[in-house]
Amino acid sequence: MMYEIAEFLITGILLGFAAGISPGPLMAITISESLQHGSKEGFKVAISPLITDLLIVSAVIYILMHFQQQNSVIALISLAGALYLTHLGIASLRTKNISIEVSNLKKESLKKGILANFLNPHPYLFWIAIGGPILFRAAEVDRLAQVMFVIGFYALLVGSKVVIALFVGKSRDFLKSKYYLHLFRSLGILYLLFALFFIQQGLVLLGLHIWR
Repeated sequence: MMYEIAEFLITGILLGFAAGISPGPLMAITISESLQHGSKEGFKVAISPLITDLLIVSAVIYILMHFQQQNSVIALISLAGALYLTHLGIASLRTKNISIEVSNLKKESLKKGILANFLNPHPYLFWIAIGGPILFRAAEVDRLAQVMFVIGFYALLVGSKVVIALFVGKSRDFLKSKYYLHLFRSLGILYLLFALFFIQQGLVLLGLHIWR
């Protein structure tokens, strides 16, 4: 059982890291605040998912619980998650440069981060198509597996943005470096691997055991 719990922790860490360094509204505001007001303000934006996602995750899980015993519905959600991950993976591999606009709004870092995360569709898509099914699988192992997945995910989601805010606050050229671009592209392979896993899970739930 400990091996399976560790597996969910690692899954959370990998997905959290991938989500944490990917460009998006929250990343843009993290960088903007770090550039304009210093890393400390970037940190405030980085922690905003810890506030907003409590409501987002609770709402999504509440909805999905009504379908938990319906394998066909969960299977379709898993396959939708695979499509979403495949899209992210291909987009990451095709990335040639990373450009994030910097705004000049007044300093209200935490408020900006909370608002951006609530209005950003990605957290909802992630927890409906990816995070939700993983939590249901973890529940079949042990409640601790669910906890470790969530801890791993948010530790890296928030932690990676905090590190980026730190680097950006000290060096404006960090995001233009080839190292960040190569790291972001490598996420494409990670996304595609998880997509294969979700395809397998979806097919198994539909009773189609194509591979084991």
